Amino acid sequence: MDTVIVLFNRDLRLHDHPALTAACERARTVVPLFVLDPAVPAGRRTSFLLDSLTDLRASLRAKGADLFVRHGDTVAETVRLARQVAAAAVFASADVSALARRREQRLAAERIGPHLFPGVTVVPPGRLRPAGGDHYRIFTPYWRAWTQAERRALAPVPATITVPDDLEPGKIPHAPRWGAMPGGETHARARMRTWIGAHLDDYSDRHDDLAGDRTSKLSPYLRFGCLSPLELAEHGNEPFTRQLCWRDFHHQVTFAFPDIARIDYRPRGHHWRDDPEATQAWAAGQTGVPIVDAGMRQLLAEGWMHNRARMITASYLVKHLRVDWRAGAAHFFELLLDGEVANNSGNWQWIAGTGNDTRPNRTFNPIRQARRFDPDGAYVRRHVPELADVPARLIHEPWLAPRPIPGYPPPVSL
Repeated sequence: MDTVIVLFNRDLRLHDHPALTAACERARTVVPLFVLDPAVPAGRRTSFLLDSLTDLRASLRAKGADLFVRHGDTVAETVRLARQVAAAAVFASADVSALARRREQRLAAERIGPHLFPGVTVVPPGRLRPAGGDHYRIFTPYWRAWTQAERRALAPVPATITVPDDLEPGKIPHAPRWGAMPGGETHARARMRTWIGAHLDDYSDRHDDLAGDRTSKLSPYLRFGCLSPLELAEHGNEPFTRQLCWRDFHHQVTFAFPDIARIDYRPRGHHWRDDPEATQAWAAGQTGVPIVDAGMRQLLAEGWMHNRARMITASYLVKHLRVDWRAGAAHFFELLLDGEVANNSGNWQWIAGTGNDTRPNRTFNPIRQARRFDPDGAYVRRHVPELADVPARLIHEPWLAPRPIPGYPPPVSL
């Protein structure tokens, strides 16, 4: 082929990028393309995305190439550029969301592709299938199959990338940074190396320690493809790779059930409460339950939340306040730097009992969870300053204090 467009979406990296590697092997010139599509708003993730694009452009320029950025409908802009450079095909990483699948179908209708490659997950979502089924509905058998699955080799980084002459690269806009983490493959790889060296060995023992903050915080980089999940899995131990397997599990569920963000995977006849005031108190970290408020305020401040806190806060919304899981999923999706359809919706449905949990009535008691994973209240004090001086025996139940805590609300009542 003479010219191939590589359409970047959730794969903003050079390391282990099968679509890019294949394009460089098969075509004389390659056009790395990203389309900023207003129909796919990044929300609070915008600055992280733009950081990642800026970093990707710098990496491509170091290879003699560039990142060509366009604004508009992804398919329309891809087709327009393909005609401009007389591209023979579009190469892209396969994705699982309903929106991504529609985009792939529209490109296929234009007869320029897309030629789809792996890279978003460790194991491609349609690769593992149980006997008599199209996907795994329970995690444990999926984990067993996943650990035994043959994996592809890591794709090498192209030594050089040749792009067409005199093609306008397009501008990457600027957005004020929000959240605690900068985007981009360079930061991702540095964080991966540092965290693996310092914390991987004690991950199993320490990852649930809320105040210790020993989780990798690599999930935003996985969400935008700044890291290859396959490469990360090759560096991990079993407790850590099990979390990557959970990510793959939700992706293969979403591949089979693309309406996962809107429809109960397993309808169980829930009658959700419509309570805007309680929902707003939860979103603002003003429920009067310290461990819940700490998690929600961490989300508001950092664009990230400790995984154990995610389970506690989500369970509180759907099991205690009995609010529809979709309201919580929408709030998380808007604010989380790692917010994406498969993991976000899959985990919310798991918590709500409408998804893949084999114990749909499971409830996370917030007080018991707090005492176990934040025993001295350090996590609560870090994110709820009104409680900074509350003694440890009352930190998780301040309503038991002889007098109300100034500035802190009583628990939300139903």
